[in-house]
Amino acid sequence: MAAVRTERRPEQPAKEPVALKLLVAGGFGAGKTTLVGAVSEIRPLRTEESLSEVGRPVDSTVGVEGKRTTTVAMDFGRITLRENLVLYLFGTPGQDRFWFLWDELAQGALGAVVLADTRRLADCFAAVDYFEQRGIPFAVAVNCFDGAELHDPQHVREALDIEAGVPVVLCDARERDSAKNVLISVVEHAANMAARRSAG
Repeated sequence: MAAVRTERRPEQPAKEPVALKLLVAGGFGAGKTTLVGAVSEIRPLRTEESLSEVGRPVDSTVGVEGKRTTTVAMDFGRITLRENLVLYLFGTPGQDRFWFLWDELAQGALGAVVLADTRRLADCFAAVDYFEQRGIPFAVAVNCFDGAELHDPQHVREALDIEAGVPVVLCDARERDSAKNVLISVVEHAANMAARRSAG
């Protein structure tokens, strides 16, 4: 009986994962640093400084009286959503005087999370405007703080005057799964926007 010769197929090289950049933006004290820290699989890089009495007239803590620190450059974290998809997270500083950093951080970003605190909803208007003007896909994540009144996402959408296609989701920035779902909503929204642009 003749031996059957089997050909060995060369092993396929492992594919490099796709790395995507997302921004986490929002007003002062909205929970950006907390969200990045909750979801990051590496120890997040933080650039926080203590709030001083001198800075209190500049950084209003009304509604976030317990806040003791503020981000002065950025937060950085990483999460693997799937074996072939890695997200790099860049948390932006919330105060106006640090906005010169936003253009740098926004370069090459797939999309963004605008973290909203309904006790200080007006604080996230600037972030919404920033991403709308630059055509960067974003989702609004309403951070559900302890003791804060819960609002229907549709009411938040109307208050922020954002388009129907922009995701508005409730979240707890302290909880990994909740924060992860927010990131997934941004990635899906960005993919849908890219598909519409290529089809149009």
